[in-house]
Amino acid sequence: MLLPLISTIFIGISAIFVALGWIAVARRQIDLHKKMMFLGAVFASIFFITYVAKTVFVGSTAFGGPEEVKLYYTIFLIFHITLATTAAGLGITALVSGYKNNLRLHRKLGPITSVIWFLSSSSGILVFLLLYVIYPPGEVTNVFRAIWGF
Repeated sequence: MLLPLISTIFIGISAIFVALGWIAVARRQIDLHKKMMFLGAVFASIFFITYVAKTVFVGSTAFGGPEEVKLYYTIFLIFHITLATTAAGLGITALVSGYKNNLRLHRKLGPITSVIWFLSSSSGILVFLLLYVIYPPGEVTNVFRAIWGF
């Protein structure tokens, strides 16, 4: 449970930096905005590294809660995975467009990406709580068995 807790803390920190970056740009503090978004990306990258390390070296934790909740959890998990994948792609594009000074694209993607990132990080924290805090953890197994049960 230590590695999932650490990775969840990193994604939470990432979301905080993204929020601070959004506030900074709204106040026209562009240099602060760049720093906050960079730190948000750094912590998101650390999250991803710890998440992948846990998945590869330890495995994925199956849902250990009641059977009548499992379908809802699985639907929620798929929603989270879709958001996280979308947020990662948009986040990279938003960062690159910002650093390349392609402000037309950056200004279009930034707000959308930030909202998706918050939903993704929030739902990721809830997945952690459902897997390790609210219900006892299920078996640790390969990722497909953990998500789909086979």
